[in-house]
Amino acid sequence: MRQQEYAIGIDIGGTNTVFGIVDHRGDISYRGAISTRKHKDVNDYIDELAAALAPAIDQVGGINGIRGIGIGAPNGNYYKGTIEYAPNLPWKGLVPLIQLMNDKFGVPCSLTNDANAAAVGEMMYGVARGMRDFIMITLGTGVGSGIVANGQLIYGHDGFAGELGHTTIIPGGRLHKGTGLRGSLESYASATGVTLTALEFLDRDLKRDSLLRNYAKEEIDSRIVYECAMQGDAIAKEVYEFTGEVLGLALANFVMFSSPEAIILFGGMTKAGDLILKPTREHMEKNLLPIFQNKVKLLFSELREADAAILGASALVWEVKTDKVV
Repeated sequence: MRQQEYAIGIDIGGTNTVFGIVDHRGDISYRGAISTRKHKDVNDYIDELAAALAPAIDQVGGINGIRGIGIGAPNGNYYKGTIEYAPNLPWKGLVPLIQLMNDKFGVPCSLTNDANAAAVGEMMYGVARGMRDFIMITLGTGVGSGIVANGQLIYGHDGFAGELGHTTIIPGGRLHKGTGLRGSLESYASATGVTLTALEFLDRDLKRDSLLRNYAKEEIDSRIVYECAMQGDAIAKEVYEFTGEVLGLALANFVMFSSPEAIILFGGMTKAGDLILKPTREHMEKNLLPIFQNKVKLLFSELREADAAILGASALVWEVKTDKVV
């Protein structure tokens, strides 16, 4: 009888790295985590990762039971297998991660950025099963994206396609401190953007009552804005209306360049439910040409947030590969 194969999914975050052993159905049989920031030398980091993974690999019968390793990481280049100038990781410049991982584990390894990994995971395990054309938008501290067209994730000629969060939606608009760009989608539709919008709305009309005024400015975050909106606070609800307007406009642009079957929203911001979904859908449809209207589904991800990073990374192992250009 042939031994069952498993994938290892690894998500490298700015603070922690999470990993798991995943079967073809998306069942996670082992979960673990190590600190990403502990080691300034990436070789020491990989040594600790290998030690942390050893019990998991033994649990499934050794390395021969591992089909491969998939990794999601900031600025991960699918074609070259490198992490390139990631601002939130301790290893600077070009990091030849896949070469180092191949040398350490001796199994096929694949790398992409974290948002692309989420899209692949949704296509294999989530609400996008069976879809050949969709866009995944991750709404968290930032705004990430993965674009699938004709059943293939779009990487572009250099491996970095799909930075929809940094597209300009409001020319000359809010400054994004991380990039220096003005008016990008991430500046408005992220959790950080919601917080900034709330502070701007409070300052715009100082005499207007709001539950948000019960908090010091430095205490206000997207969670507090949500809680106040759920209690009926007018300003907090207007924050979501404005955020949905900006996001809907952006999604209309995205629809008209790739005509997806669905746009799938994932991340902490989706916990706001209809507060964000209704204005987003309204303004998306309002800004579409008639040939695109009422065709594109706007869905929330079905993946559990705690598992999505591992599942997305592991899905790279099962994905049919295109030829990589190095």
